[in-house]
Amino acid sequence: MARDQGHSLPVRFAAELLVLALLAAAVASYRFDLGERWFGWGPVDPAAEPALVLPPEGLRLPVSRPAPAVAKAGAHVDVDPAQVALAVNPLLRGKVLGPHYAVLVQDLATGREVFRAGASSIIPASTTKLLTSVAALETLGPTTRFATTVRWSPQSRRLTLVGGGDPFLVRTPASGQGLYPQRADLTTLARRTAAALEADGVSRVRLSFDDHLFSGPEVNPTWPAAYLDDVTSPISALWVDEARADSGYGFVADPAAGAGTFFARALRQAGVTVVGSPSDAAAPAGAREVAAVRSATVGEIVERTLAVSDNQAAEVLARHVGVATGGQGSFAGGAAAVLDTVRELGVPVDGDRLLDGSGLSRSNRLSADTLAGVLRLSESARRPELRQVLTGLPVAGFTGSLQYRFDAGPAQALGRVRAKTGTLMGVHGLAGVADDPSGARMAFVVVADRVDAAVDLDARVRVDRIAAALGACRCGVGSPS
Repeated sequence: MARDQGHSLPVRFAAELLVLALLAAAVASYRFDLGERWFGWGPVDPAAEPALVLPPEGLRLPVSRPAPAVAKAGAHVDVDPAQVALAVNPLLRGKVLGPHYAVLVQDLATGREVFRAGASSIIPASTTKLLTSVAALETLGPTTRFATTVRWSPQSRRLTLVGGGDPFLVRTPASGQGLYPQRADLTTLARRTAAALEADGVSRVRLSFDDHLFSGPEVNPTWPAAYLDDVTSPISALWVDEARADSGYGFVADPAAGAGTFFARALRQAGVTVVGSPSDAAAPAGAREVAAVRSATVGEIVERTLAVSDNQAAEVLARHVGVATGGQGSFAGGAAAVLDTVRELGVPVDGDRLLDGSGLSRSNRLSADTLAGVLRLSESARRPELRQVLTGLPVAGFTGSLQYRFDAGPAQALGRVRAKTGTLMGVHGLAGVADDPSGARMAFVVVADRVDAAVDLDARVRVDRIAAALGACRCGVGSPS
């Protein structure tokens, strides 16, 4: 009897172990959804795998069909040079535009020249931003985002705020509320950093800031010193609110230091003890990224830059182009890379000269053909990655830097002209596209760069009226005038 009990003990013990194993497996399967994940048992989570959710019993869905075209492509309408001349020539009479100007009109689709008058090369002012924008979209891609990161070095207990060249980085979420495009902010970055440090058991740090993505001088040597009062800030890979001073007027002298100071304050508010003042230093090799915020896309940045003629954003984009093409993220490197990129896209730039990406330098020189060439590129169906240059152009009488213009001239032009403005002292210009009522589509450039101060406003109005004449004329071949 005792022998029989001895033989049964291992059997009973094995059976109990098997029962316990089955119970453990059941609990694990329930707790971690192993049955569903491994064998497809159980319900599908519609939030995680919506494509696997079956329709209700008895539901019959219609067979899907291709969506109809929103609008059919219109037939090309040739531009009549005679009609363009009739519209433009009367507005070139007199001395309002001064002794040096350029006017060029091309068929937007074919590039055929239909009207030309004046000089072969002009000071482009902010129409330069067309080239910078095309180069940025081509080299960086329209969906690229710039990351502002925080890196942690445990050995030195040092945290480094690293600028990634986000031109629209702001202080707080409220600073960017309601603005296009959406802004990344340093307050959110500080909160994410504090959470990451807390998870690592870190509560006390020293702080540095790193703006070394770009190189060279922060202020272009060809710009007048007065520009730093209210036109543009020093250019940096790290700033907040485009380096605007807290007073709301003018700019800070050291944008990166300003960003570092604000970030230190935001970290303290998030519960991190920051020892001393932030210092300017590159992130140590091997420092670990603990938090990041990302900018709007390059395409969105381009649209905003063109719409409001944002000088700082244009300069940041130009420097990114310089870095992306293997050159220098400096004024000279960025400008050279912009011209090289435009040339590689097939637009002749012989004789052109750029010293910045915004057009603030009066030493810049571009031909009207170059400006028209980049406009045609942005409109081309073969270059969809450049489309946001066209969609970013201000609309006459409605948006951006043209919102309060075009109040003189034919009302039919309102909404039919999209153009980039170009304004410096003594310089007034527009470069854009006009879609007239007859279906003719034109790329045009109108720039006067030696305007007498006595007729400065009159010259700007005259430039607008030339563009408006194109938007209102019936310049299509065979159209009644």
